[in-house]
Amino acid sequence: MNGIASLQVGEPVDHYLLIKQATKGVTTMGKPFMTLILQDKSGSIEAKLWDTGEEHEKLYQSEGIVRVGGEIHDYRGKAQLRIKAIRPVANDEGVSVVDLVPSAETPKEELYEQLMQFFFEIKNPQISRITRHILKENQDEVMTFPAATKNHHDYASGLLDHVVSMLKLGRAIADLYPTLNKDLLYAGIILHDIGKVVELSGPVATSYTVTGNMLGHISIMVTEIAKAADTLQIEGEEVMLLQHMVLSHHGKEEWGSPKKPMLQEAEMLHYIDNIDAKMNMLTRALGKTVPGEFTERLFPLDNRSFYKPTID
Repeated sequence: MNGIASLQVGEPVDHYLLIKQATKGVTTMGKPFMTLILQDKSGSIEAKLWDTGEEHEKLYQSEGIVRVGGEIHDYRGKAQLRIKAIRPVANDEGVSVVDLVPSAETPKEELYEQLMQFFFEIKNPQISRITRHILKENQDEVMTFPAATKNHHDYASGLLDHVVSMLKLGRAIADLYPTLNKDLLYAGIILHDIGKVVELSGPVATSYTVTGNMLGHISIMVTEIAKAADTLQIEGEEVMLLQHMVLSHHGKEEWGSPKKPMLQEAEMLHYIDNIDAKMNMLTRALGKTVPGEFTERLFPLDNRSFYKPTID
């Protein structure tokens, strides 16, 4: 059976799915409904439950497994699941959360080993010690957490997948532009999103934690860098530079960065982060698109659809 994210408009649905997110809403006519984000290993899709009440809210909570019947339809250029039948799954049906959580294609152990190889290229001992310390403290979470709740690398080990991909891109750019400081660039890439292991709830039915909502991963990591430097009794410009790399990696204040990049390495980190996130979204969207047709609209990419050529 094809995964839910690979089905085309008009195709029928009879799938076991994990409720990734469940939110309440009210129509313009004042009638309650629920928006469900449902997923299996192929990815996720949005669905609506109409005329809902308290009993529905109890039955269909995040992290619950359901069996859903219906069909895929197009809603404003995006695939949506039209539910015709839905029920919670019983324990004896042999379906577990593990069967339905998307994960990185490369095993997490292999990805982590690839990440560790980049430390051989970091020559500054202060930068290396701070980065290793923070990575070691968060190793289990870094290996399993997603990089986001939706859009890019939003699957188990997605954070690690994102970082390793960025490191490879960073190496290629640094080889092309040798004035870039590899130590700062690599450390910035490794550290920039580790705060998400506090900001997000984990790889299953990922949501924002209270701390995540109140502080955000950027502020969390700036504090962690200061704490690591204090623990390791490290002083000097390196601490400030690493904090700036994290503070500025979203590029602009309106995109969530407290500071705009003021280091060439910070500017590159922002571009590399953006490239990898967008390529992940495009690769996944095009992967479930028939050649000669357009992808669904991608909201983070200006709500554009992308054409999949028929040429090889």
